[in-house]
Amino acid sequence: MFSVALYQPEIPHNTGNISRLCVGTGCSLHLVKPLGFSLEDKYMKRCGLDHWPYLDLHLYENIDELLATGKRLALFSKRGKKLFWDHEFQPDDLLLFGRETKGLPKEITDRYADSTYALPMYGPARALNLANSVAAVVYEGLRQLQSHPEFLPLRRTFDEDDNLESFDLATVQNRK
Repeated sequence: MFSVALYQPEIPHNTGNISRLCVGTGCSLHLVKPLGFSLEDKYMKRCGLDHWPYLDLHLYENIDELLATGKRLALFSKRGKKLFWDHEFQPDDLLLFGRETKGLPKEITDRYADSTYALPMYGPARALNLANSVAAVVYEGLRQLQSHPEFLPLRRTFDEDDNLESFDLATVQNRK
């Protein structure tokens, strides 16, 4: 499934929420250093709760190391000239998001202008929350791929107390 990449994330709660989203949707999470928090931060792990052991996490020392992976890029920034639902998602896309306070560097969005998308905003807010933006993009991608042959819904079962009882981990691992 998708690779969700965060460029120098600053807020542990956002990264924790995004990690849970990645586990729940079969995406991997890629973090570009420096991080504005420790990966051991209790607030970040609280957001991930019991999902943290299932996270497919990758760390990069800098943006060039991430870009060298050769994955097909889609960047999300207020500088995007196209809207995010205009991107034709593919299962192996690398979805790159910027810092909470500054977004992606202009030199990156300029270099990849044809692959940079914006989320529409209709009110006077300066920006959307990073975790909300990632969720909107990932679920738009899943919506587009629902008929793709590699997209298989995850089978999950719950016990009588509504606790997750089992899920097909092999299906998640085969998506990568």
